Amino acid sequence: MIIVFGPAGAGKSVQSKLLAKAKNWKWLSAGQLLRDSNKKDLQKTLLIGKLVPADDINLVMAKAFKESANIDRIILDGFPRQMLQAKWLIEKSPFHGHSVGLIVVIDIDKDEVLKRLTLRGRSDDTPKAIEERLEIYHTKIKPVIDYFASQNVTIIHIDGNGTIDQVHNRIMEKIKECNLDKK
Repeated sequence: MIIVFGPAGAGKSVQSKLLAKAKNWKWLSAGQLLRDSNKKDLQKTLLIGKLVPADDINLVMAKAFKESANIDRIILDGFPRQMLQAKWLIEKSPFHGHSVGLIVVIDIDKDEVLKRLTLRGRSDDTPKAIEERLEIYHTKIKPVIDYFASQNVTIIHIDGNGTIDQVHNRIMEKIKECNLDKK
């Protein structure tokens, strides 16, 4: 399993989908799974930029993992966002059948994030929600990435500034360097 991290607007979903398509791997987006859910309380939480309660997202992800049990390679986008979720991924890998092999962190300037999110125009991309998501990313995600490092998971940082193709090429280069470029 490859997990892609980056702040809102870094291009996690775009890059994850491109990687999945290029390698014929499965893309799982926690955000998309939540947006597609029929639960009104989850929709409201997303709209204001808050984190979905751990129990709710764990149920959504457990179901997605179960449905992907026979798939070799998964690219995970938007999960985990909290330490308990990261520990769940590592400790429960025999249960869900996927071990964490690589963390891709897309680093991007705040000005570029704001520009991209303004252009994206999703209903949950309000200025207040954007600031909330950036704050959460910087305070909650760094310890999660550090936890994966302590579990000997390879972590690569990618410059997320530039065009979609430039960032994709950087990711593909690193995937090759990590010997994960086999289909």
